[in-house]
Amino acid sequence: MATKLYVGGLPYSTQEDALKELFAQAGNVVSAVIIMDKMSGRSKGFGFVEMSSQDEASKAISMFNDQEFEGRKLTVNEARPMEARPPRSGGDRGGYGNNGGGRREY
Repeated sequence: MATKLYVGGLPYSTQEDALKELFAQAGNVVSAVIIMDKMSGRSKGFGFVEMSSQDEASKAISMFNDQEFEGRKLTVNEARPMEARPPRSGGDRGGYGNNGGGRREY
């Protein structure tokens, strides 16, 4: 069964192909995804690699956790399920909510 790994500390310039190539040293990579910021389109500096087995995932963790990659130290561990987040409130947060946040003269 495939095992998903969290990979943090990625250089912002890292491409998914380079990430997949790196982890292929530990075994068969099912997928490699770098998380991108929706607004800027830039990497957020972390991603997920799915290894085809638990043994390969364990090997990848021991090979790459706390190791330097392209000038940055990686954090590699087994990914945890995403936690439920509370819903966002629709209230004014002091900026662009409701009436634009600006002062109006009538």
